[in-house]
Amino acid sequence: MKKAIILGVSIFLFCACVTSNKVKTDKSAIRKEVNTLLVNWHKAASDANFKEYFRVLDSTAVYIGTAAEEIWTKEQFANFSKPYFDKGKAWSFKTLERNIYMSESANIVWFDELIDTWMGTCRGSGVLEKKEDSWKIKQYVLSVAIPNDDIQAVIDIKKKNDAIFLKRY
Repeated sequence: MKKAIILGVSIFLFCACVTSNKVKTDKSAIRKEVNTLLVNWHKAASDANFKEYFRVLDSTAVYIGTAAEEIWTKEQFANFSKPYFDKGKAWSFKTLERNIYMSESANIVWFDELIDTWMGTCRGSGVLEKKEDSWKIKQYVLSVAIPNDDIQAVIDIKKKNDAIFLKRY
């Protein structure tokens, strides 16, 4: 009886350790998978590959641009972007660093990235959801990174346009 209990406990502990290591491995693999997806997504824009770029966006995706009024559905963003892709030159974002986080169940991932763009240094952030066997971008937010020492000059420059925009509210 004692041997059976020891054997049972040993098997339980072994299974618990294997499961624990599997979760860590899976999360690491998920980070790699999501990182690759994002690298390829940015490359699709750089290569003006419209189909591949928009394939990654979920049907309910939202793209939030740098201007206050830029909150687009996938369809709106595709319509806005298509002329750039059709000319063979969309945009090129070079990732400088990226952090990837995930939910406990590992089916929701969010990230932030520092990127070099035609606008200078920007910050991108987003949310992905795993649907069936593929990741889809649910939301992407692009922000222009402004050094704290320069913020007052930017505030002064945009004051007039902000006043016009805020009349909507």
